[in-house]
Amino acid sequence: MEEIINWIRSKNPDLDAEITGDTDLIESRLIASVSFLEFIGLLEELTGRQIDVTSLSVADFRTIDRINENFFAPVA
Repeated sequence: MEEIINWIRSKNPDLDAEITGDTDLIESRLIASVSFLEFIGLLEELTGRQIDVTSLSVADFRTIDRINENFFAPVA
């Protein structure tokens, strides 16, 4: 998840607060709509698979924990 946090920090250079697993990335505007497609590209690169954005909701990206659960946790 460090790569994702680093990407968020690069898009928010004035951010002083810590980004934790439960930080609301959407409400705090740490992931802006203008950079969302770039963020999807990062997730695809890190997971090694294409992400079908039509099957997702904003809740899937709300926190680092949710991103980890939805895109990096092993499929049962």
